Amino acid sequence: MSVATLPLIIFAKKPVPGQVKTRLIPALGVEGASALYRQLLELTLRNTGAWPGPRYLYCAPDRRDPFFASLAAEHGLRLRDQTGSDLGERMASALADFPQGALLIGSDCPVLTGEHLEQAATALQQVDTAIIPSEDGGYVLIGQRQPSAAPFCAMQWSHADVLKDTRARLQTAGLSWWEGAPLWDLDEPADLPRFEALGHG
Repeated sequence: MSVATLPLIIFAKKPVPGQVKTRLIPALGVEGASALYRQLLELTLRNTGAWPGPRYLYCAPDRRDPFFASLAAEHGLRLRDQTGSDLGERMASALADFPQGALLIGSDCPVLTGEHLEQAATALQQVDTAIIPSEDGGYVLIGQRQPSAAPFCAMQWSHADVLKDTRARLQTAGLSWWEGAPLWDLDEPADLPRFEALGHG
């Protein structure tokens, strides 16, 4: 599949107070953390709005919620449900929907742009997996030329060795990969000043 038509999967949750951005609640409060999640998701949709391929919003808990319908209408998104018992299963399931490859992102990285997506998509013409690392030891994007559950099986998430563990699983599975320059994501109160410096907050 060409760079121009590669699907972009965006994971999104309904911004229920107390259920999103929980690590920011001590700094922002329950409502503030929910509002920030909504802001980050809107920013991600704007930042990727020029992507030439189809964009799919994979929704939790239910794509039929009016919140997601509104986003789809505003940003030209196709809606699907997330399926699986943990993050790894949900990512593997989403990518398995696209036998000819796809990119997958969340909404935690306010500096992710279309240029980063193009770099990853271009890399997938030569390698099996494309990753843009995050500075905290995880990643903000993963793409696959063909679906494989190998990077996601039996993974523990939200710790400093997620990328290290992912590399090990790719190597064991005999899959090649590319890594872009690390970006930062907004997960902890200490990240808030960087977000505010972008003119947000």
